Amino acid sequence: MRLEDVLGIGDDLELRSTLQRIVDSAAELVGARYGGLGVVEPERGGLAELFTTGTGEGGRRTAGRLPDGRTGLPGLLLTDPRPLRLDDAAADPRSAGAPPGHPPVRSFLGVPVQLDEEVLGHLYLTEKRAGLFTEQDQNLLRVLASQAAVAIGNARLYGTARQRERWITGAAAVTNALLTGVNAMDALTTVAESARVLADAFAGVVLQPTDEGGMEIVAASTSDDPGDIVGTTIAPGSPVLVQLLGGEPVFIEDSSTDPRMTTHVRSRFGPSMMLPLQSGGKLIGTLALPRRRGGRPYRAVDRLLATQFASQAALALVLADSQHDRERLAVYEDRDRIARDLHDLVVQRLFATEMMLESTRRRVAEPALDGLLGRAVDELDSTIQEVRTTIFALQQPPSDGPTGVRATVLRETGGAAVLLGFRPSVRFIGAVDTLVTPRVARELLAALRDALAAAHRRGGATAIEVEIDAAARSADGAGGVRLVVTDDGAREDGGPGGTTLTWESPR
Repeated sequence: MRLEDVLGIGDDLELRSTLQRIVDSAAELVGARYGGLGVVEPERGGLAELFTTGTGEGGRRTAGRLPDGRTGLPGLLLTDPRPLRLDDAAADPRSAGAPPGHPPVRSFLGVPVQLDEEVLGHLYLTEKRAGLFTEQDQNLLRVLASQAAVAIGNARLYGTARQRERWITGAAAVTNALLTGVNAMDALTTVAESARVLADAFAGVVLQPTDEGGMEIVAASTSDDPGDIVGTTIAPGSPVLVQLLGGEPVFIEDSSTDPRMTTHVRSRFGPSMMLPLQSGGKLIGTLALPRRRGGRPYRAVDRLLATQFASQAALALVLADSQHDRERLAVYEDRDRIARDLHDLVVQRLFATEMMLESTRRRVAEPALDGLLGRAVDELDSTIQEVRTTIFALQQPPSDGPTGVRATVLRETGGAAVLLGFRPSVRFIGAVDTLVTPRVARELLAALRDALAAAHRRGGATAIEVEIDAAARSADGAGGVRLVVTDDGAREDGGPGGTTLTWESPR
């Protein structure tokens, strides 16, 4: 192979194949039996990869099978980055730390792989087949080392640029998703899932502060079932919690051994980032990105990009929450307007028409006409009740809240308080969310609305008691659901003493 054939190698963005070709070419051009090209881990200083030729393994060594990179003759090229040429390396006391299985070393030629002032690795050859290594061989090796340095530098810049692009794109996608109307829990899960994928983490979790002063995992995304992670709590006073509540990111080398980590799930995790989600000085949660135990550590660029992502995600969460509140407020205002119009215009007109028909009915002597007017009055009265029930329904929050029977009833009575001027008291007996079927729940809700509307229509009520018994028994002993609504307002006949309405249905 000619030297000219090698000089274009640095253009190859596939770094590993490029470096393997460089060390193979170096050994062939110089006529050496063995060669190695080590790449330094940027932050830890040890070897991240070692590419060899002529050693019998025929290629790259991976982490876990590498020398420390700081001992022996190759290590000198990193600590003292100058070319090193020896005719009898075995006689040099610094000769140590060769990779397992490396053949005996006599003649040695090595140069640092250096870009500007930064040492990126080393390139060395041993055992020249014909004679000893020369000055010309050394110059040739320096040229190849410079090509390796350019390839490593370009690949790292390219990798960092691609990584930054992925994080920026991911953050934009998360922001767009959060602002398209997802509910709060889905929003947190979206943040956790996106961050996990971008960080190449085993899990992505979101923690939120608890009333007791701790933090609880409320959303999680993992490659398997995250069920045992959600609900995990960091106790108040934990050292890591002090940093998080202070708005400081926490970077952990090994979660399983770090004394700051106290949760029961820490044993399965290794390197981890815990990033505060804060906006406007307010902490709304924490984003944690743990990798598996023994996983590769996070680099400085990983930490920087993840921190920036957390800041943008926090802002997006706040904006999404504000947008959701505005949308809910708009719905409430629209419903209130419709309810007022129905109450102030439609109901009053219907009531006035009913009174006119009732007055006309008393003046009519013909029985057939009297019966016809009576039915018309009854129909108007029924229509008024249905409209009032609709008014109560319009006061309820949108349907994106909890959907259980208990939550639905509480939401219904809470909405009724707007028209009644007070909140009805509610008592549940039995496991209503478990025992009441969806069909019965719908009928129960309709009966509750009718009862509340009737109490409002009669007027004079200052207190209403609602009791729902999911363990009720009918006269024949069958299980069922009973609704009892009691108010202290006027009775249908106009007398005092309040009204009690009872509704029952089999489960």
